[in-house]
Amino acid sequence: MKCYLVGGAVRDRLLGRPPRERDFVVVGATPEAMRAAGFREVGADFPVFLHPETGEEYALARTERKHGRGHRGFAVAFGPEVTLEEDLRRRDLTINAIALDEASGELIDPFGGRRDLEARRLRHVSEAFVEDPLRALRVARFAAELSPLAFTVDPETLALMRRMAASGELRALTPERVWRELERALAAPRPSRFLQVLRQAGALAAVLPEVEGLYGVPQRARHHPEIDTGAHVELALDRAAELAPGDAEVGFAVLAHDLGKGLTPRERWPRHLEHERLGLAAVATLCERLRVPRAHRELAELACREHLLVHRAQALRPGALVRLLERVDALRRPERFARLLLACEADWQGRLGLRERPYPQRERLLAARAAALAVDAARLAAEGGGGEAIRGRLFEARCRAVAALGHGGASCATPPPG
Repeated sequence: MKCYLVGGAVRDRLLGRPPRERDFVVVGATPEAMRAAGFREVGADFPVFLHPETGEEYALARTERKHGRGHRGFAVAFGPEVTLEEDLRRRDLTINAIALDEASGELIDPFGGRRDLEARRLRHVSEAFVEDPLRALRVARFAAELSPLAFTVDPETLALMRRMAASGELRALTPERVWRELERALAAPRPSRFLQVLRQAGALAAVLPEVEGLYGVPQRARHHPEIDTGAHVELALDRAAELAPGDAEVGFAVLAHDLGKGLTPRERWPRHLEHERLGLAAVATLCERLRVPRAHRELAELACREHLLVHRAQALRPGALVRLLERVDALRRPERFARLLLACEADWQGRLGLRERPYPQRERLLAARAAALAVDAARLAAEGGGGEAIRGRLFEARCRAVAALGHGGASCATPPPG
């Protein structure tokens, strides 16, 4: 029995990055031998074991053979006769097909992964790459995660991804697997790379057709120097990654906030009146198809529906500000409200050449929230009357508190479209 550190832990160590998790492959062992050594079996489809002390994962070396559609259509073979190189050969990218013998420090790199790390290249291990459609999304996600190191996709690998997209295999992916890759890409340093690589492979339309539909849709150059809506979403996503590093909730809200622009009639272009209303249906469709978690969906719906009003915060009267705060439940859910403001700021600054422009709307709305929250609701309720009367007094008191703040900044004479 021989254990090797494999996958992302080896890759990240060679890149000088702290590994997120450590996985091991075991050569020359049987499930019985692993259990006898105190390991706890957890794998459902193939033998994976947890170390009795560290809890780290140890998988028996295995091979895979394609026999059906999707990422689950594989026959798995394992046993003490499977070699380390055979196990590494089934992996997606060469940079993930490197093993380390921690006892001796020896690197086992039969497919040139270290060379590709040095070249900052994402390259497939073998032609078997095309057998698992999930790998197209993984390559795009790695491009987003490794973007600070300027990794590019090897042309031959991109050609294989195009073949996978053309085959229709991507449509066999389960919603959970697509969402997992998307969520990790949205938490990456440069989420736009995920969209760009999938578009280059012709795969974005299969997994995110609502987003694919934004490319080629023009906006008014006065407010959007980048003009193309898809390009704007890319810029906004990367700005969100800077404002809220690692926060996929904010990232998903930014991804979804302008989906309505892909639904506005062509004869109205480059204007997109009511795109926030049109976008809500697209957000719902996307979330239902990918089974998006509730928190992500709620924030995305708020960003889609309210981003224009948030941008106009400097020009809103106290009553409109209070209604906005109440509509997004800002008084009771401050953390979600803070994320909404981050998503809106990313939209505001995610425009060509406008990344550094100030966003005073945030301070205006946070101050308005604090003023409204300071109103003594219990005292107003004690004055009696029905629920409607109490709500009316509370609203008026909050409006007065917000009005006492003053205007808070220069007005938006021409409200900027989102």
